[in-house]
Amino acid sequence: MSDVVLRAEGLKKHYPIRRGVLRRTVGHVKAVDGVSFELHRGETLGIVGESGCGKSTLGRLLMSLEEPTGGSLMFDGVDAFAQKGGDLRRLRRDIQIVFQDPYTSLDPRKTVGSIVGEPFEIHPDVVPRNKRRERVQELLELVGLNPEHINRYPHQFSGGQRQRIGIARGVALNPKVIICDEPVSALDVSVQAQVVNLLEKLQAELGLAYIFIAHDLSVVRHISDRVGVMYLGRMVEIGDEDQIYNRPTHPYTQALLSAVPMPDPTLRGSGRQIMLTGDVPSPANPPSGCRFHTRCWKAQDVCSVEDPALEPRPDGVDAHRSACHFAEPRVVV
Repeated sequence: MSDVVLRAEGLKKHYPIRRGVLRRTVGHVKAVDGVSFELHRGETLGIVGESGCGKSTLGRLLMSLEEPTGGSLMFDGVDAFAQKGGDLRRLRRDIQIVFQDPYTSLDPRKTVGSIVGEPFEIHPDVVPRNKRRERVQELLELVGLNPEHINRYPHQFSGGQRQRIGIARGVALNPKVIICDEPVSALDVSVQAQVVNLLEKLQAELGLAYIFIAHDLSVVRHISDRVGVMYLGRMVEIGDEDQIYNRPTHPYTQALLSAVPMPDPTLRGSGRQIMLTGDVPSPANPPSGCRFHTRCWKAQDVCSVEDPALEPRPDGVDAHRSACHFAEPRVVV
């Protein structure tokens, strides 16, 4: 499809486990183990899952900050993993990242002008040198900051303002895709809303596509067009916002949604929370078959033997992709 800007097929990232004096490889941590999805122009794909499921590693793979163990990544029709040197630098111009922690992602020794203008030093052909200060001030104004604060340092700003600086740096090169790696998790709730609204505004004005990685299911629902749910390095369910939140078919997705606290006191107790047993298995030694079967109340013998494919399964109204042998829709209040 011509509107697909990013297509991942079977992405894998395995980290070696080395032991002994000779540092022999005795195993691998399968942080990302066969993830496939598509991202369309101008849309937001939310990625959710428990800590350690591989969300951030996936983000680094999409940025080519990590060398993949396997799989392919096509960005705007170009094989991203085959690019080297200057070709890779030009590719990275079109895919940027906003980091999770606004306090450590900004160099405290540099002014805001230097931080936001740094992409122009790496890609000098984007903006002429004599126009860079003016462009940096435009970017600061675009994200809701005072352009006159260009000479201030990061410690002179609040957490929300620092994240706006990070966003300004991310959009400086007019990218097509921005990887948002939990961009609001370190902020207060009121500031989270401001930053999310800013991201939506920039998407509408600049035609950006987002990979939005987060833990907060309500934030993901607010900003995302489609949502992918990850568990132990794999995508277990993917669909649009209505399908995932109103008609989830994978037991893990249903358990995640049932754990969301009810802000309305009158609704508390109206839904049954699904309590999962056991701990998350180690990605260094994942279970055979379906990786969720050790904690799933639906598990049968086939689940421990055969790995279910991520394919369209009925959800009561239509069908969306889910990796479960016994997928069935369930309303989670």
